[in-house]
Amino acid sequence: MSTSYRPYHPDQPYLLPPDPREWLAEDHLAYFVSDTVDALDLSAFYAPYEGDGRRKQPYEPAMMLKVLIYGYATGVFSSRRLARKLREDIAFRVLAAGNYPAHRTLCEFRKRHLADFEGIFVQVVRIAREVGLIKLGSVALDGSKVKANASKRKAMSYGRMQQEEARLRKEIRSLTKQAEKADAREDQRFGAEFTGDELPAEVSRRESRLAVIRAAKERLESRQRASDRERGRHEDDDQRPPTGRGRRYKHPFGEPDEKTQENFTDPDSRIMKTQGVFSQCYNGQLVVDGESRLAVAAGVTPSASDDGQLIPMLEQVERNTERLPRQVLADAGYGSEDNLAWLADRGIDGYVAQGREGKNAGATTKPLRAKMADKLKTRRGQRAYRKRKHIGEPPFGWLKSVLGFRSFSLRGLDRVGGEWNLVTLALNLRRMAGQMVWE
Repeated sequence: MSTSYRPYHPDQPYLLPPDPREWLAEDHLAYFVSDTVDALDLSAFYAPYEGDGRRKQPYEPAMMLKVLIYGYATGVFSSRRLARKLREDIAFRVLAAGNYPAHRTLCEFRKRHLADFEGIFVQVVRIAREVGLIKLGSVALDGSKVKANASKRKAMSYGRMQQEEARLRKEIRSLTKQAEKADAREDQRFGAEFTGDELPAEVSRRESRLAVIRAAKERLESRQRASDRERGRHEDDDQRPPTGRGRRYKHPFGEPDEKTQENFTDPDSRIMKTQGVFSQCYNGQLVVDGESRLAVAAGVTPSASDDGQLIPMLEQVERNTERLPRQVLADAGYGSEDNLAWLADRGIDGYVAQGREGKNAGATTKPLRAKMADKLKTRRGQRAYRKRKHIGEPPFGWLKSVLGFRSFSLRGLDRVGGEWNLVTLALNLRRMAGQMVWE
């Protein structure tokens, strides 16, 4: 007896439902994103389009925002992929309601409103707190390296810059002399009005490269001067101590180490170690609520160190939620004396590691660090600190492994910060969709 298969007629036309919303389940994420965006204050997104008298009607900002957020919440970050999804994916078509903005339009909308995504992130956090999802009883602060939109091959060390600058200057002088001699010969042979372009083009190319290197070198020196001033150095500091023995400082004021690198593609990014290799990266920071696992603060820094991020990130928590958490969990990267003093002054119960997990912190002369090390040795301290891993680290795993957000699409610290807010609020909405019900 032959096998009987289910009917399959690919050429058979169908009468599809007139309402595309019937194609999605009632609890689909797209509906939650749409309802949430409709409940937000979007005045910052509408303001640029008001009263400009343009002939062509712009796309509805609410629709564009819904498409972007849903795209990031489902791992679609490229504007070209978003534009393709608007024609191929039912959920995107439902959100766009018959609109098909081109990828350039989507890209320009995202760039124009990068600074506004922080406000949307804060509104979503406050909604979550208002409905009781965010408790702020315990929060975990953590950071993770995210690749920049730049290659480390497009970077150069300060020492190499000095060598290249000297080489290019020498070549430019040589080419300029050759050009002057060639001009003199051509003036005699063809007349003063004749000009040749080969040598001047070579000079121009080298001068352009020299200008790029000089600009990068100046950025490194500027950052080094600022760093020296923060450490209490002055421009007139003598390189040698009064005794004349040894050196007071390794380098003169404002001079970077020869190995310090600058990237030409994205100067704000830095070389950082991630997954065992060195790459151009940014350091993404999140403060995560222990009850809901929602991010209540998000930030990006070009520094590989986490030490300077505890205070500004917790201040952001206070701005976003209008209060500070009762308990803070953080790893050894945030364990400085200043950070512990800040927590103590505000009455926050902190559990901040003073060394790598599984290893002794070692002796310290800092009183607050010594006190914290003793606190973490108690049974209560160990029980509290154990929560850090399953509160603070999973959101980075969701961002990188579930959503696939392993690299920023944009360049520059401000733009990267805007994209970080966008992907974090998208992740929050994705998690909120399973935790709350709209009335």
